[in-house]
Parts: sequence; C-alpha cells; structure tokens
Amino acid sequence: MIEVKNIQKSFGDKTIIHDVSAVMKTGQCNLIIGASGSGKTVLMKCMVGLFEPDQGEVLYDGKNFTTMEREEKTEIRKEIGMLFQGSALFDSQTVEQNVMFPLDMFTKSTLKKKLERVNEVLARVNLVDANKKFPSELSGGMKKRVALARAIVLNPKYLFCDEPNSGLDPQTSLVIDKLIEEITQEYNITTVVNTHDMNSVMEIGDSIVYMHKGNKEWEGTNKEIIFSKNKLLNEFIFASEFLKDAKEMRMLEETGKIPNDRNMDDMLK
Repeated sequence: MIEVKNIQKSFGDKTIIHDVSAVMKTGQCNLIIGASGSGKTVLMKCMVGLFEPDQGEVLYDGKNFTTMEREEKTEIRKEIGMLFQGSALFDSQTVEQNVMFPLDMFTKSTLKKKLERVNEVLARVNLVDANKKFPSELSGGMKKRVALARAIVLNPKYLFCDEPNSGLDPQTSLVIDKLIEEITQEYNITTVVNTHDMNSVMEIGDSIVYMHKGNKEWEGTNKEIIFSKNKLLNEFIFASEFLKDAKEMRMLEETGKIPNDRNMDDMLK
C-alpha cells in the first residue's frame, strides 16, 4: 500500500499540487486521471521520488519515503517497477538486453539465472522468442509489453505506469490494460496508473483519483464514477454526446431502470 498525505508541490510561485491525500491499495489498479496540466504527472513523480514535495508525506507500507536517507530510498526503489510513457527502451539493445538491464544493475545473479528470469517475464507478456529482436523491429504494442516485462523483472512490490496506452490503438490498449490488471492481481502488486484513457478507467479502475488544477476533486471506483454528481468530473469524462449516451446505457445496466426522458431506441441510435 502507498499512502500520500497532504502533498503540496510548487515550482517557483506556481503551486502545482494542492494538499493532496490518497491511498493506493495493494492488489489493485489505482488510477490517477485528469486533463493535461491537472497535476497527475507531478503527483506520480513525487510518489517515486523524482520530485521532492514541499510538504506532506509519501508512505510505502507505512514507511515514510520522504524522510528516508539516500540508502533507504535506494532499497525502496529496488521494489519499484516503472512503465514509462514512451516505453524508454534502449534502441541499441535487444529485447533480452533491455529486460535484463535491471537485473544487471541491482542483482548479482549468474547469467543463466538472469536469462531464466528474462524468459519468464517475456513469456508472461506473451513475447516468447522475441529475445533477439531490436526495438525498431517491434510494433507499439510489443514495445509496451517489453517495457512491462522490464518493469516486473525484479518482482516489484509497487508498479507505476505513466500513460501506458499512449500512442496505441484501442484494441492494443485493451491488451495492455488486461496485462497490467492480471499482473497486479497475480503478484499482489500496488499498481499506480497515470492516464486519461477512459477505456482504462472503465476496464481496470479499481480505485480512481481525479485531479483538476492540482486538487483532488473526486475519488472512487469505476463502478461509482458512472453515478458521480461531480460536475468537473462529468465534464472531463463525458465530454461528447456519445459518451453521455454511453453513461446513460451503463446506468441502465447497473440499475435496470430506463431513463424517463429517453427511450431505448433513441439511446441505441
């Protein structure tokens, strides 16, 4: 579990994060959503230690990450896997070498043991026999799966995913979402996903924090978000008429009640 307590972060005289608190639960996909400039990326960077918050605390299973000495933070970071927005693969290295990189950095395992682990995680993301390929030979979805394999190769307790579906088509995005969800549950990881992809919200949003102009405006699940009365949240999620209709359909499924102001034929057009 990761707890964020009263985090505030400013750059110069501009405050980006305003007194944000949240709990990221173990074994769940915890999503941070919001428009560009909402502060979600800065919040995530505060959580992983890339930014030092001006005030507040980040606790990893009760341990205060913000006040730790450098050596203690290094130990926590060994338990963190990171899936970057652009995959961040090394172009000059093969898939195998990319995935092995954290093992080379943080373990003293033999080459045989490292190769066994690389093959395990590649198989888990459905990339068997891709070891010797280079990133330039991979599709966007395959690159994401390689990056995910690298992120979990050290058996992390915590997994951070920054816009994991960026640049992917809807079908491939669903594949990545499903992999993240399955891996989270199988290995009981605390997963934090930074996204504005509404498909991800509805598919894997076990816990959702909605950010707006640096404030936490709403918190709940993908089941609760449909019924939210928060005006800012609804404007963000259901911006188009199509999505508004989709919301009404989902509410119908959840409640079994047909909205009074519209019949089913109109909703299905």
